[in-house]
Amino acid sequence: MSPRADAVRSRERILETARRHDVRALRLNDIARDAGVGIGTVYRHFPTVRALVEALSVDTLVRLGDAADRAVAEPDARQAFRRFLGDALALQLEDGGLEAVLTDMAQSDPGLHNECAAARGKVFAGYAAVLSRAQRDGVVRDDVTPGQLQRLICGIEHAVRLGSPADRDLLLDILLAGMRPDEPSEPPTGAGMMSARG
Repeated sequence: MSPRADAVRSRERILETARRHDVRALRLNDIARDAGVGIGTVYRHFPTVRALVEALSVDTLVRLGDAADRAVAEPDARQAFRRFLGDALALQLEDGGLEAVLTDMAQSDPGLHNECAAARGKVFAGYAAVLSRAQRDGVVRDDVTPGQLQRLICGIEHAVRLGSPADRDLLLDILLAGMRPDEPSEPPTGAGMMSARG
């Protein structure tokens, strides 16, 4: 086996092992031990835990970008928006490292993970496109930003983790209700009658 093929095989073994661990409590020494490789091999591929978490999240980021594409193609803006937020929440619950990869960009090293940076850029563009369309069609209030929307999904993720998986749909419905545009208020009928008398 060539040195390059051996390196690829070692990297895949490290990733496969890391997927069996709680991504929010990864330790490179533990991964090296369980993968049956030296700690130096792990550090050559992933010099930090963050680098390993980003590599683990690339596939999920791609799936989230694909979910945004499907939502943009969906004719009904309300249904598209709800489905996309449901998909985003499900993927964050499935991939415990995804929130950090999406929200804590200051720790990222694009030189290490161009693939992750590209996939994350597509996700952010997807959030913006789905939200913009929902706002244009009167589904969501105009003052919500893509960044706020993404952080709201993180909040729901935390609430579900603290509670029960059965809470997911209810909490998502509450979030959607809170983002609806305000209905224009009508004057009370009593006020209208007083003015008519005057």
